[in-house]
Amino acid sequence: MKKIFSCADEYLHRSDWRDLALLKLCMAAFGFLIGLNVSGKKRDCASFWAKAVFLITFIPLMKKFFGVIAEDSSSCEPDAE
Repeated sequence: MKKIFSCADEYLHRSDWRDLALLKLCMAAFGFLIGLNVSGKKRDCASFWAKAVFLITFIPLMKKFFGVIAEDSSSCEPDAE
């Protein structure tokens, strides 16, 4: 678990405001999908756009995160306590 948090810290360290904005949009779309409570035709449209925003933001975020992990796994090691 400490390794996951260490990698997440390294990812955030290497991120800029654009990455964090994508992360927020991604999580907002994911939350919208979970809480979607719209009926009929409107549900289909809202669901489509939430899925689109989620995928468009999730893919680059995970690509960068896995790049950080693959680049140097030693930088993701937990700090010795």
